[in-house]
Formats: sequence, C-alpha cells, structure tokens
Amino acid sequence: MYRFCLARFAPIYGRLRVRHTLSLSNMAMVSNEKDTGSYETLAVSRPRENVVRVEMNRPNKLNAMNWTFWREMRECFRSLSDDKDCRSVVLTGAGKHFTAGLDLLDFQPVLFSKDDSKDPARKGWQIRKVVSDMQESFTAIERCPKPVIAAVHSGCIGGGVDLITACDIRLCSQDAWFQIKEIDLGIVADISTLQRLPKIVGNDSLVRELAYTARVLYSDEARSFGLVSRVLPNREACIDAALQMATDIASKSPVAVQGTKMNLVYSRDHSVAEGLDYAVTWNAFSLQSEDTLKAAQSVMMKEKPTFSKL
Repeated sequence: MYRFCLARFAPIYGRLRVRHTLSLSNMAMVSNEKDTGSYETLAVSRPRENVVRVEMNRPNKLNAMNWTFWREMRECFRSLSDDKDCRSVVLTGAGKHFTAGLDLLDFQPVLFSKDDSKDPARKGWQIRKVVSDMQESFTAIERCPKPVIAAVHSGCIGGGVDLITACDIRLCSQDAWFQIKEIDLGIVADISTLQRLPKIVGNDSLVRELAYTARVLYSDEARSFGLVSRVLPNREACIDAALQMATDIASKSPVAVQGTKMNLVYSRDHSVAEGLDYAVTWNAFSLQSEDTLKAAQSVMMKEKPTFSKL
C-alpha cells in the first residue's frame, strides 16, 4: 500500500529523487542550526529598500519541501526577525508552481517506515520531535515581527497551505489553486492548516469540506472566502503587487507596524478584554517613540516621514 501511495503521488511532487536516506534519528537533530546567509532551497534578495524577498527555489522539484527546506525556513525567518534593514517580507515560489508541498520521497523514512523493530513509544517520540520542528518552521513566520506577504501562483498544495496561513497577507494570481492534500495520503494535516485556516476564512463548514475531501479551491473562491485579499492576472502582476504593498508597509514606522502585527497575533488567540489590555500596555511605551512625533509632523507638513531603524 505504501508503494502505491508513493507511486500515485510522486508525479504531483515532480518525480523527486531521494538524494540520501534519512533516518528518524538524524532527521530529529536540529540543535546546531546556524544562519549562514545563503540557502540551498531559498533565494533571498532585497529588491527594494527595507523589503526582503524570500523565494522557494527548487523549481525543478515544484518547490517540494525537503528536509533542508524546513530547516532553512527556521533559520531564514529567525534571521529576518533581527534584521534591522528588513521591515517587510514577500514570499514567492520559483517555477511552474508555488509549491507542491511536502517532499514525499525525502520524508519516506518517517511517513512510510516499515521498521517494526523499534519500540513504538520511542519511535513516536522521534516522530513527534520531527513534526514539532516542522511546525516551528512556519510558526517562525508568524513570530517574525515583520509583516510577511505571500504571492501565490498556480498550485499551492498540502504544506503550501500550511505555509501561507502563517503569513500576514495573501495575494494570488488568477491561475492559483489551493488544496489540503493530506487526507489523500492517509494522514492528518498537522503543520498549521487545521489550526490557522478556520480563523482566517471564518467558515467552519468550508474548512471541513476542504480538509475531508482534498477538493481544489480556485482563486476566485479563495478570495470570496477571505483566504486571499486580492487576485491578480498572472504571477508577475501578483509579485509586483506584493512588492508594492511591502514597500508601502516598509515606509511606515517600524515601531507601529511591528507592534500592530504582534497585537493582531495576540488578539487572535485571546479574548477581546485580554487583547485590549495587551494593546494599552503595549502603547504605554510605544507612544513615547520618536516615530509618533515624526508621523504627526509629517501629516501637518504634508511630507513623507523617514523613520530610523528599529
């Protein structure tokens, strides 16, 4: 049955080849992560002032998410969190599709292991560690105080939906389509789709339909349900719109923008009363920022303000 699953779904993920055999034990080793500034699966550039573009860069594999990708996403967004020259981020995918989701063959030792010699409890702990680290790869996007805009084109499958739900803003091209694919692999989506998507679209019935059936959601329907805020004619127009939006955001006070993101994330997971208390505590110090005075003066002088690095 496992061979059948792989044979069936490998074409969707670009007929990926196994570069190396990964055991559960060595996949769980993630403690020695370092930010090198260069990545195998990501292309990082700075197309505009204070704007960083992070592009998934495995076009020949349809940007399928191998083990290196998951590690590099953590490294990249942790680095961007502390980067004073970054005020907004645009996330894109190179090639034909935004992403085909999880690299099934690279994760074969975890998803389709037939090794019954290990103690089930110990094997379960190792799997838990691997999945927890994968969850952190996308939670790192949410924890990054800089707003992240996803510019989606064509296929956004499985892990791709997990990825974009961790972003602040989602734009897509007219040919974009979205699919929660995990149910067809006999697994429960466990990276973030089932947790974040219901809060984004606010439609429990739709989320359950998509999760239970793996039905494709096309761009116009995605916009009507609030998964994306804008649909652009093609990939180029989508990326251009995302970069322009990121540029606009980067021109604002970084104290205000990053504080706004942190308040939005906090309020999503807490009561209104708790969110209000958090906001007033936050503004108790942020209102003392020089940015507040600069912004007020720029309005009166009808000039564009310039804000210092945070």
